[in-house]
Amino acid sequence: MTAIKITAMAPAAQKKSHPFFLEVLCRTLIILCTTLSIVLSSIAVCDGHWLLSERHTFGLWFFCDVDTENSGAPPNCSRHVGEEAGQLLEHGLGLCRCVVCLAVVSAIFGLELLVLSQVSEGRASTQRWRLGAWLVLLAAGLAAAGAVTFVFLVWDFATPLGLTLTFWCQFTATFLFFLNGMAARHIQSMEYFPHSTNDVWKP
Repeated sequence: MTAIKITAMAPAAQKKSHPFFLEVLCRTLIILCTTLSIVLSSIAVCDGHWLLSERHTFGLWFFCDVDTENSGAPPNCSRHVGEEAGQLLEHGLGLCRCVVCLAVVSAIFGLELLVLSQVSEGRASTQRWRLGAWLVLLAAGLAAAGAVTFVFLVWDFATPLGLTLTFWCQFTATFLFFLNGMAARHIQSMEYFPHSTNDVWKP
């Protein structure tokens, strides 16, 4: 009878197990940091001015010529980079802005799945969390590809001090996407220890 009692009550004790406070805190921090990353990346993409050179401003959406002789004159901005920069730069920047926009979209869907996993239970919660983590990692890859492509395209004009604050916002968001995605993937391995009760072991 004692063995039967232990076998019957052990699964019930496991079902009543709850995650540790540390795991709840880690999941909350992952969601908050992912939200911050999306905000930083959205600001960088919407602003789009990632490089300032002596006479040009290179951005994801516009290419501007600056009149250095007349400081009060507004910059002449256009979507066409002109013959001086070449068609490769124009098409490359178009590809770059598409990639970084997809990164933001992927991160938003990933964040939504991470949040939904916290209001569901069982296998559905685990699958949503895992898929959300993969989407955040995909966002990290796309954001990194966009940033590297931009630097490669404007390498002849780039200087260490020419990269703007919005570019470094995108760089920071890319790094946070990667860290949060990896943390979300590895947090699944944290164990759930059942709360032991003295009644289980009583004859």
